[in-house]
Order: sequence, then structure tokens, then C-alpha cells
Amino acid sequence: MVRRVHVLDSFISYREAGTGSPIVFLHGNPTSSYVWRNVIPRLADRGRCLAPDLIGMGDSGKPDLPYRFADHARYLDAWFDTLGLRDVVLVGYDWGGVLALDWARRHPDRVRGVAVFETFLRPMHWSDWPPQGEQLFRALRTPGVGEGLVLEQNAFLERSFANGVHRGLTEEERAIYQAPYPDAASRRPVLQWPREIPIDGEPADVAAVIERYDAWLAQPSAKPALLLTFGDTGLNAPRIIEWARANLPALEIVPLGRAGHHAPEDAPEDIARALRGWLDRHSG
Repeated sequence: MVRRVHVLDSFISYREAGTGSPIVFLHGNPTSSYVWRNVIPRLADRGRCLAPDLIGMGDSGKPDLPYRFADHARYLDAWFDTLGLRDVVLVGYDWGGVLALDWARRHPDRVRGVAVFETFLRPMHWSDWPPQGEQLFRALRTPGVGEGLVLEQNAFLERSFANGVHRGLTEEERAIYQAPYPDAASRRPVLQWPREIPIDGEPADVAAVIERYDAWLAQPSAKPALLLTFGDTGLNAPRIIEWARANLPALEIVPLGRAGHHAPEDAPEDIARALRGWLDRHSG
């Protein structure tokens, strides 16, 4: 079921299924809550599954914002508070993983645990990127060039799904993902997200967000945390995973089969099975 709730000066749309303690699913860029459509039914017997569309994305409102990380966090905070969510398990990937870990760190009294994949485990360096990825993201972060690629040519969505979904999307699925972005103005959130990635210290405020939740995950008292991995490419590069093993003792790492960056499109059964097992291990 898709619902809508007024939040601040706009509204958040979200999917809901099941009852009980909440399990909140947070998507990344340039997807929406639609990415969780094949995961949620497999977990709806375990809790109240909720998947919001981030502000400016999916079917949520599109207020006049810079769409920086802090804007998304502010609207998401208001959504959590409007629904009165407590005893929450968070599941997120890409920027949804950053938002999940940040919210969990800031609200430990309202969190049961957090599960992430294909997200930023530490601030990045350009040396972490393969040559093609570095070329693309440098272009996206260049004033004028990024606007041309994303706002005018609408090239980012197609490239993201072509590279990030191994099975390929159907025309219907592609159309649903494209629908929220019919014109240049509507694509501003899609462009801003690549500019929020903390690379070589910039932007400093987002790097600080990640450093703070890293410090939280390094504490023995941290909430249960799970990292799912899918092969050894992208944000799951081996050296980043090894860094996580060495520096984030609260993070349980579970490898799954190969999948693209938008892993819920490729491996919803594997993701749901791993989450069920993790929930069982921490049900007490």
C-alpha cells in the first residue's frame, strides 16, 4: 500500500506492509521505494515494513531545496517523527545506507539495528575509483558539465541502471523509475547526490557525518549492524571491506551472490533471506 504524509512544507510518499515493530527501507540515487517492491513482501510477516521516497524523489514532494544530504536528513527526521517510529530496524543502500547509519547513530534509543549494502563505509578518495568511474563522477561534480549530463541530457538515470542492474530492467520498470524526472528542474536531486559524496575531504560536512557513524560502529555498545556484500566491485571493493573488518567491529559482514549496485533489483530473495536470518539472530 502506498501512503502519503505531510512533512515540513511538503509531503513524503511511502510504501507500507505488515504490522509490528517497524522495518524501514531507504533507497539510493536515482531509485525510489519501488526498488524494495520484491524485498518487502518477503519480510512483511516480520514487522511493519515502511519504505519512503526521499524528498524530491519518487512520488514525494519536490520543494525548492538545494537537495544536500542535510536536506534529505531533515525531511527524513520529520517523517520518522510524524509517524512516531520507535524500535526501528533500518535497511538502506547507496545514500539510503548513509541516511540509515546517520539516523541510527543520532537516535540510538529508537533503533534495534541497521543493515546496509552498497553504501559509503568511510569517506572516499579518488584513488578508490576505477578510471571510468572517476571520469564520470568528476564530470558530474564539475559545474556546468554535470548540469548538462543530468539536467539537460538526462543521461545519469539510464547509465546508472544499465551499469547497476545485472539482469536488466523491463520497459515498464524503467518507465516507473524515469517518471519522477520529466524535466530538468525535477532532476536536481539526482545531480546533487554525486556532489555530496565525500571525496578527498569534500564536502567536509558529509565526510563528518560518515566519520561520526564510523566512530559509533567502532564502539562495543553500538547497535547490531549488518553489511551485505555482492562480489568485489563498486562500493564493495576488497580494500574497503577489509578496512571495515579492521575498523568497524560492530559490523557483521555477510557475503551474498553477485548483484549490481541496485542489488534489490538483482537479488531480492537473497537480501530478504539474509535479513531474516540476521533478525532471528538478534531477536532477543
